[in-house]
Amino acid sequence: MTAAVRPEGDLVQVPLSALEHHAYCPRQCGLILLEDAFTDDAATLRGTLLHQRVDTLGNRGRGTVRTLHALPVWHDGYGLAGRCDTVELHSDGTILPVEHKSGRYRPGGPADIQVAAQAMCLESMFKRPVPRAAVYSAADRRRHTVTVDDALRALVLEHTRAVRAMLTDSRLPPPPADSRCRRCSMATDCMPKVLAGARRFRRALDALYVVDDQSHQ
Repeated sequence: MTAAVRPEGDLVQVPLSALEHHAYCPRQCGLILLEDAFTDDAATLRGTLLHQRVDTLGNRGRGTVRTLHALPVWHDGYGLAGRCDTVELHSDGTILPVEHKSGRYRPGGPADIQVAAQAMCLESMFKRPVPRAAVYSAADRRRHTVTVDDALRALVLEHTRAVRAMLTDSRLPPPPADSRCRRCSMATDCMPKVLAGARRFRRALDALYVVDDQSHQ
């Protein structure tokens, strides 16, 4: 099913890659977009090397399938823009975006949101439904099929609106300070525990010095 386009005027463009970051952690997304901050670790370097092998502009044919690499895509109605790692054009008219990830695939995770957004852009560009997408995991060397259903499309639009609001307000989200931080390459720049501790300290301080207006009457 092709999502209906509701023009919203001149929209702040949201990068497709930002949707995955926001789905994982809004603060991580904010640090990248608002402060141009990014720190590599072993996992992100593996991902960079994987994309260097994949993201070479061009197209190739194999049998009845034409494969496009590093294809720029966009959706004017939703204000989305970015690039697909791989798009397969099959002879029966099937269009299949394939997102490449170096780590293990997690069903229903941030990668699903990113590749679903790619599918929605391709639908708008090619004027045909793109009901399925795929995430290739280098960790298990498998393709995982993603069904681009209404629920997933709604998540794409939810994160798109949230990222656009963050870009418009230029307001950095607070740190989650939870298990996600242990796997985040940007934990040192983010300082989640320090900032979370500071918030608790301010709350305790405010509670300590509550002024009772009635006592002055």
